[in-house]
Parts: sequence; structure tokens; C-alpha cells
Amino acid sequence: MDVVKQRQQKTKPGKECVVAYMDTLVDLELPKEKRKLNEKEMVSLCGKFLYRGTDTTSVALQWIMANLVKYPHVQTKLYEEINGIVGPSPQLREKNEKAVMVMIKEEDLQRMPYLKYVILEGLRRHPPSHFVLPHTVTKDVELEGYLVPKDALVNFLVADIGCDPKVWDEPLVFKPKRFFINTSSGNGEAADLFDITGSREIKMMSFGAGRRICPAIGLALLHLELFVANLVWYFEWKTVGGNTVDLSEKQEFITVMKYPLRAHISPRGFPGK
Repeated sequence: MDVVKQRQQKTKPGKECVVAYMDTLVDLELPKEKRKLNEKEMVSLCGKFLYRGTDTTSVALQWIMANLVKYPHVQTKLYEEINGIVGPSPQLREKNEKAVMVMIKEEDLQRMPYLKYVILEGLRRHPPSHFVLPHTVTKDVELEGYLVPKDALVNFLVADIGCDPKVWDEPLVFKPKRFFINTSSGNGEAADLFDITGSREIKMMSFGAGRRICPAIGLALLHLELFVANLVWYFEWKTVGGNTVDLSEKQEFITVMKYPLRAHISPRGFPGK
């Protein structure tokens, strides 16, 4: 509650302040009831905002790291990209008790296209949810020659869409480079032009699509990029005892690994070590 009061009193003339999610709630007015949100309602909405995507993000992260363990050449290429942007894994000085761990920052991610390809490939190959919320049509609709009758239940098989062999080459293979698109700009650069929102075309819909797309898509992608980048930057991930990684799925509320990831994690070597 103290945070709510602080944000309500934050606005002072001539003082710069970062706009937070809480600020949008403070000024929000319920049109039907013609009132603003009370403190309990704002706290509840903040809780939902923070916790709603926790499970899906953590599961997606586990799937991505599992594939990086299973396919070490992908992990090596990703580390090489990170190393080329921010340098080798930092060494924490043991003598300095106040040493602060250095982390890859959001602004660094913009220069890491292969990282984005790894995240997209993980979401394509292993979407945390194999289905989106079902929809119904309010009237008869004809779509590309097919009649969708009124009140028909419409569902989307997210996992099947992402593994459609008519769309994806070798759909069951983990290949981040499939998202590489040459801009033909003449300077050898590449851009991440893949439309994960489905605005132009739907090749995968890990976050849904259209007006009902997940509102936290940007936050989820940012978290995954930050987590994966820092985990690979600091540590080398290998199989345990030479065992292979089993990517079998288990359907719970979301799709998890049937056999949770077990990996040997070791700090990366430092220059001169």
C-alpha cells in the first residue's frame, strides 16, 4: 500500500519521473462506475501483472536451456555472439567483498540477433501452451471457402502451427538460423524481420495473435533474452555424465518437460586462466 501512496504523490512540477505501471492505474477511471480504482484493486492488478506470466516464462526458459545443452554448437555460437558484443565472461574479484556482479543489460540485447533467433526457435519448437483460449463466432462466417457456423467453437493448435512442414523446413529440428533474414542492404547486416505477432502472416503463435494476443509479449521476450544471455555468458552448460537430454513433453496446465532438465553448469574460463 505504501508504494501506491508514493506513486500517487510522485508528481511534482519540474521533477522528472519514470512512468511505472502503477501510474496508469492511479489515473484509470472505471467508466461504468465512474470512479477510480481503490488501493486493494490496484494491488491486485499489480500482482496479476507480475505473476501471470511467471510459469510460462520459466517453462519456456527451461525448454530453451535444454536445447542449448542438447545442441552445444548452438550454445557455442550464441556465446561467441555475446562475447563479441560485451566481451568474455566477467571475473568477480574474490578480494573485493563489495564486488557487484556485472549483467548484460537491455541495451546490449539490441545487438544480439542470434540470441533473438534462439528465443524464437525455442518458442516455436516448444510453446508453453499448445492451445489458446477457444473462441466462438457470433454468426455464420465463410473463410476461404469453409463455412464456420454460428456458435461454433474455434481453437488453434499452437504446437502444430509451429511445426507445420509446409511452412517450416525440418520443423522438428532446433535451428535458430531459420529466422535469419538477409536485408540485402549491401552491408552484410541482417535484421529480425520475423513477425511473431501474426500481423502479416501466422507461422507460429506462441503468444496468440490479433486483438487477443498476450499483452505481456514484449515483457516475456525481454525477460527470456536477458535470462538466456546472462546464463550463457556466465556459465557453460553440458549434459550430465554424457547422457542425452530427453525433450519428451508432459501436458499439465502448460506443457512442461516430462523429465526436468539436469545439466552440469560450470563458470566459463577467463582470459589467462
